[in-house]
This record gives sequence, structure tokens and C-alpha cells, in this order.
Amino acid sequence: MAAPVSSQQTATRDPGIAFIMKKAVVSALVALVLFSLMIGIRTETGPSGQLVYSTRFGELAAVVGAVFVGSIVIELLRRWVGPVGGVELPAGVRSAFSTLGRLLAPALLIFALLVPVIFYNQRYLLDLGILVLTYVMLGWGLNVVVGLAGLLDLGYVAFYAVGAYSYALLAQSGLPFPYFTDTYPYIAMDFLQLGPWAFWVLLPISGLLAALWGVLLGFPVLRLRGDYLAIVTLAFGEIIRMVILNWQDLTGGPNGVSGIPRPTVFGIPLTPGENGFAALIGVPFSPTHRLVFLFYLILTLALLTNWVTIRLRRLPIGRVWEAMREDEVACRALGINITTTKLSAFAIGAMFGGFAGAFFATRQGFISPESFTFQESALVLAIVVLGGMGSQLGVALAAVAMIGGFELFRGLDQFRMLVFGGVMVLLMVWRPRGLVSHRTPTVFLQNQTEISSSLVKEGHG
Repeated sequence: MAAPVSSQQTATRDPGIAFIMKKAVVSALVALVLFSLMIGIRTETGPSGQLVYSTRFGELAAVVGAVFVGSIVIELLRRWVGPVGGVELPAGVRSAFSTLGRLLAPALLIFALLVPVIFYNQRYLLDLGILVLTYVMLGWGLNVVVGLAGLLDLGYVAFYAVGAYSYALLAQSGLPFPYFTDTYPYIAMDFLQLGPWAFWVLLPISGLLAALWGVLLGFPVLRLRGDYLAIVTLAFGEIIRMVILNWQDLTGGPNGVSGIPRPTVFGIPLTPGENGFAALIGVPFSPTHRLVFLFYLILTLALLTNWVTIRLRRLPIGRVWEAMREDEVACRALGINITTTKLSAFAIGAMFGGFAGAFFATRQGFISPESFTFQESALVLAIVVLGGMGSQLGVALAAVAMIGGFELFRGLDQFRMLVFGGVMVLLMVWRPRGLVSHRTPTVFLQNQTEISSSLVKEGHG
């Protein structure tokens, strides 16, 4: 005869209305405290410069009420549905999902190639596509440092800034340092003499200079890991920004650098006239030609970053990066040179950041320190983490979702950051390892090796 179930056990398995209401009230109170200053009170700058505020208690009440009702609904669903275990999908469904996963990357590439054709007359979408591809490239560059090597870098925007300012300064005035021009006049060539070819010459130079700064960052942090490494890289990013802001004779300080030369189609300028690209191919000139060229240029740079990263993963250096990410102590015990491994990761990641910075400078035509704040580093790091550290496809999807999604919620005005943050929290709860958390190992056995029983000897004594 089964033992009777006590009321305490029943309450534990089946919470009543009192428990549900108590949890909903607690959730609503927490929401009230959190959103009182974020939504309930709005501050603005008055006409004479003073700070004025206005109240939005109606919107605050609506949000708190939504949290209260949502908590009740969630608890009722848990009560009625119960815990859901893992669901085993049929073999046909798993095969279909696997096929879709393999076709997703080629489909995204084909769509990216057709974007300028489909949206030729929509300047806003072309600009948005260029912005998304820029962050895709930055995400793939940081993925080398964070995703493959496991080095938490919070100052990646520093290399972005080095690339941008290197291109801007060299394109305008050659080597800007009087020491070199006075001591070594044969080195002090003026890149303005290169004319239309200046961009193509300075692009690799900007990347190499950023890689040099990546090595300079790597030396002081060779013995640091985890939070300490993050703090030092964050400080490095702020140091670069403050140097740019205060070294006015070189960088222009807060005024920035303007009049940066535009890129050309391998020496042919995208300008109206007989020498322009449009006249050369026999089509009417349109300002959209430059946007289309910039789109394909950043797409090429991003694909180059992706190709190099994939190739490096299959080389010994890539396998060493992944091994160091999993266990640095074990790598040292195996005789792996951790110094070279870390410096190579910082240098290669910084080089791609420098390429993106040079493209950003030539696309904008103007750069200033406000474009290279810590917020940019945090955004790129969020793209890498949400996409799945080490996953190239996941980083691309996360960049499209975060940059494109941010524009999608632009109509929500001041609430878009709240909505965007909530979506990120839900994504991290449901997919803690990122959008694409699974990836094929770099090295794995094609066939399992069986050990013969004759090779196994039982020991005695």
C-alpha cells in the first residue's frame, strides 16, 4: 500500500496561487527599482544649458505591469507543462538541419554579392551593409585573439584606431615625424606623390603598423591571464585613445583628421570626368558607384580575413592557439613556446583590425577620437561571444543580428537599447555558448583505432 502524500510534498511539486503571486510581486518590485531611473525619469539639457527632467510614470507602470503578468504566465506554464527534457529528433530531421547548416554560409555569401545589385538605389541599405561587413571583419579579427587563442582583449579598438590614423596621416603628409625627414631624407617619401595608388600602398602599411602595436601590447601581458589580462588590454585601448586626443600636433586632437583621400579602382578614381571609372567603362557617372565599390572592397577584405583565419587554424600555429585556450599550463609542460604563441595571436588579430581601420578612414574621409571609444571594443567582443567563440559563421551572424537589429529597433527611440539588451540577455540564457556553439575540431581521427589484446599486458606485483 502506497504511503499517503503529505500536503508539504504536494506544495513542493505543485506550487499554489500564493506562491505564484508572491514571485510575481517580487519580480515587479525588482523591475520598479531597476526601471525607475531608466524609464520613469528622463533628463534633458534645457535651452539655457541647465538640466531639466520630465516624468514618464505611465510608461514605467506599463513595464512593471508587463513584468508582473509575464512572471505569472511563466509560472503557470511551468506548472502545466512541467520540466522539458532533451528531445531526440528523427534521423531525417537531423540530416535536413545538417544540410541547411552546410548551405547557410554559401547562401549568405551569394546574398552578400548580390546586395549592391538588389539595393542599388537604396543608399541607406548600402551604407548599412558596409557597416555590417566592417564589424564582421573586426569580429573575425578579434576571434583570432579571443576565440582561438583564448586571450580576453578589451582594447581591440586601439588597433582599429592605429590603422585608421596611420592611413590618414601617411596619406596626407607622408612620414609626419621631423626626425626621419631631417635625418633620413631618402626614407621621407611623400605618399601624396603616389596619387591614385596611395590607398593600395598604405592599406598593408596600416595593417603592419597595427600588428607592430599588437606585438608591443603582447610583451607586457605575457604572464597575465583572465581578468588581469582584460584590465591591461582595456587600459591599453584607453592609452591609445588619450594619446590620439592629446597629441594635437600629430593627430589633430579632438578636431580629428579631415580630407582623407578616397580609394580608387586600382588607380582609376571614382569621379566624374574623362579620367573617371564611369567614363572608362562607358556608363553615366553616379555617386552610387563609390558605395558599390566600397561595399565590394570591405567584402573582399572580410573574406580575406576569413580565409586567412581558417587556413591558420589548420596550421600548427592554429592548433597551438586552441591548445593554449584550453590549458596554458599543459602547453607549457609540453614545451610549447607560449611567448611566440601569444605574440602571434595579438599581431595577426591587430593586423586585421588595422586593415578595418584604414578602410574606415577612407570611407568616412574624417576620423576623430570619438570613433574609437571602449564602446566599440565592447561591441566587437559581444559579437564574438554571442556568435560563438571560434566560430566564423557565428561571428558573421551575430554581426548581422546586432548591427542590423540595432537599426531595426531605431523607431523605438530611447527604448531600443532596453529592447536590444533584453534580447541579448535572453540569447545568452538560451544559447550560453553562442549562436553557433558547435564547430568541427581542427584535428580529429577519421577512424577509431582499435588496440589488439595481444598488446595489452596485465601487470603483477
